[in-house]
Amino acid sequence: MSVIEHDALRFTREAYDAAAPLYARLFRDELRDRPLDRAILSAFAEAVSASGDGQVADLGCGPGHITACLDELGLAAFGVDASPAMIEIARQTYPGLQFDVGSMAALDIADGVLGGVLSRWSIIHTPPRELPVILAEFHRVLAPGGHLLVGFSASDDPSHPTQVFDHTVAPAYRWSPDHLAAMLRTAGLAEVARMVREPQPTDRRQFKEIHLLARKSEAGPAQSKA
Repeated sequence: MSVIEHDALRFTREAYDAAAPLYARLFRDELRDRPLDRAILSAFAEAVSASGDGQVADLGCGPGHITACLDELGLAAFGVDASPAMIEIARQTYPGLQFDVGSMAALDIADGVLGGVLSRWSIIHTPPRELPVILAEFHRVLAPGGHLLVGFSASDDPSHPTQVFDHTVAPAYRWSPDHLAAMLRTAGLAEVARMVREPQPTDRRQFKEIHLLARKSEAGPAQSKA
């Protein structure tokens, strides 16, 4: 990891530490008025269960409310976040669930043990050149046939894989859905489905929201050609 990427991770962690109490208050009930988000999370839970269950990691779990939703959907879910302040709030709010401080780029999780990985808007602060490392980690920790659900904001121009936007907490990136799906394939994660949510008139940012559901293939990641 370069100095710039290390600084980006440190800045993001410190920014979310500072914003953690407010973030938890603002987003604890975010799913209440988002039926499509609830639907894709339910579909993810069914896909994981149909493939043989296994634990599910909510990576970038923040204050833990989505981890708790996965638990309510019958999954053996635990949360990981780079922000110690977020993890402390999650532990206090949901004492029956497991939450750990960690980095998506170097997960303290054994190879091939997870039935599912959820990455809900947790890749958006990752510098684009570092994202393949994180996708490789997602592939590494998933069991064969395990599922990944990744959520992010879409870029406007398909010819540009990423676009920077001014996130409230820390600098962030939007992604071309097709480009990110191709990166998932390279990492050995085949797209199963995608959900596109058009921005609502009341949304502060007029970005499309994307959820990609992918499955770990039985073979390893695609090998790059010389």
